[in-house]
Amino acid sequence: MSTEYASRISTLIQENEVAIGAQWLADLEAATMRSSAVSKEQLRKQCAQFLALFIAATRSGSLDNMEHRSWDEVRDLLSEFSGIRARQGSTPSETAMFIFSLKQPLFTTLRQGFGSDPQALADASWMLGTLLDRLGLYTIEVFQKTRDQVIVRQQQELLELSTPVVKLWDGILALPLIGTLDSARTQVVMENILQKIVDTGAEIAIIDITGVPTVDTLVAQHLMKTISAARLMGADCIISGIRPQIAQTIVHLGVNLEDVVTKATLADAFLVALGRTGATFVKAPKA
Repeated sequence: MSTEYASRISTLIQENEVAIGAQWLADLEAATMRSSAVSKEQLRKQCAQFLALFIAATRSGSLDNMEHRSWDEVRDLLSEFSGIRARQGSTPSETAMFIFSLKQPLFTTLRQGFGSDPQALADASWMLGTLLDRLGLYTIEVFQKTRDQVIVRQQQELLELSTPVVKLWDGILALPLIGTLDSARTQVVMENILQKIVDTGAEIAIIDITGVPTVDTLVAQHLMKTISAARLMGADCIISGIRPQIAQTIVHLGVNLEDVVTKATLADAFLVALGRTGATFVKAPKA
């Protein structure tokens, strides 16, 4: 019986494609265009593309199995649309509404074709409604995956931006750290400073922790790992920005920094680094 319904549903949709598309687009525009990031012309093209593929997929008679190969193109198109909407700033509700707003025009068509048989109308409506619900949920799943990927990428970019390695002088690098130093950020710090050492052939790297609010055992371990990795690359490290509170904390924690040069300010650390590179300065007399 389901195959028979599927065939009749497919025929009805195909015969009323123009009317369905017009009502669907009108309902969709009324529901989402005020806040949607998708343009009106883009929405019209998407509706036309989807409806054409949807009708083609219904001819297979597999309205109860969205995983059937006949729905591959429909799923691919929905994945593309959902990904675009996620990147453009649409909401999950607006994305799902693309499918759910198709229910009304399709159910109107079913009433016209099955109106004389209430049981057939109910069965056909249930079959088509279930299919649309699954397609709608699929768009939300794809939307969420794309949004998660965007968030992860943005977090990675922020980590890289928050750990700049700058060249202060020939052979001298500086890494000013601001904010909490956790495991993920430590990895980015280590990768950035090691790559910069390779690129510039630097002999000294100054790690400035003036902007790090607190130093605990974990932060100290992260710093020591970074220093050890830099030394393996042939560069020595100086830690600057050791405030009185941080100095007391390091002592209470029993962190061993005896083989690491530490300075209170970045300026002091820079002078030490210049001395190690053999650079000399002569103060110019005042005019």
